[in-house]
Parts: sequence; C-alpha cells; structure tokens
Amino acid sequence: MMLYVMLGSFGVTEIILIVLALLLLFGGRKIPELMRGLGQGLHEFKKASQQGSEKKDDPKLESHTDEKK
Repeated sequence: MMLYVMLGSFGVTEIILIVLALLLLFGGRKIPELMRGLGQGLHEFKKASQQGSEKKDDPKLESHTDEKK
C-alpha cells in the first residue's frame, strides 16, 4: 500500500521528465540493456528469497542444526 501512495504522487509531467532525463543520460540504445539487467536482477532476487524461505520452513534442516548445538 505504501508503494501505491508513493507512486500515486507522480503526475504525467513528472513521469515525462524522468523518461526524458533517462534518454539524455543513457541514450535510446542503452535503456533496453539496462531494463533487461534490472529484470534479471529482480528475477534472481526473487528466486534467492524463495529458496531462503524454503530452507527456513524445512523441518529436516531445523532438527539437523539443533543437533550441532
């Protein structure tokens, strides 16, 4: 919900200015590469966070770590 509130405060003018600034800074050819890299990074982050939560929920791993103590 907080993300919606933050994104809701941007108007059309602000979004256009941000896009123009990105075009000036990186150029039209570089932006697709940047977005592809961002997408791959988000995919890897989600994958790693899901694997981490699965390890925490695994009862075999919890009982195995208790034995070491």
